[in-house]
Amino acid sequence: QVQLRESGGGSVQAGGSLRLSCAASGRTYSGYLMGFFRQAPGKEREFVAYISWSGGTTNYADSVKGRFAISRDNAKNTVYLQMNSLKPEDTALYYCALGGVYGSIRSEDYHSWGQGTQVTVSS
Repeated sequence: QVQLRESGGGSVQAGGSLRLSCAASGRTYSGYLMGFFRQAPGKEREFVAYISWSGGTTNYADSVKGRFAISRDNAKNTVYLQMNSLKPEDTALYYCALGGVYGSIRSEDYHSWGQGTQVTVSS
């Protein structure tokens, strides 16, 4: 069993930055990818970014490319999402998740989820 805990959310003005952290514990070797997803009110959950367990492979949604960067520290079992040049449309509840299907951006292929951390960007 895997436990994931996100932190680092908050409220910022447009153009600002935040760094989300996702600390993992338990059977973390059971997944191939660590990903971040987000869900805005009234919208479906959407893929944001993932990173492979080795850290050698990353992937981003088009909407965040060039602004967000995902990284990991395996010694700390922690994944980070650095979010720069934030826009009001980035406002959402952000989740981290452990995925068991390599290369997948589908939430259905991620089997362990954190509780989420709120990011609010004001214009």
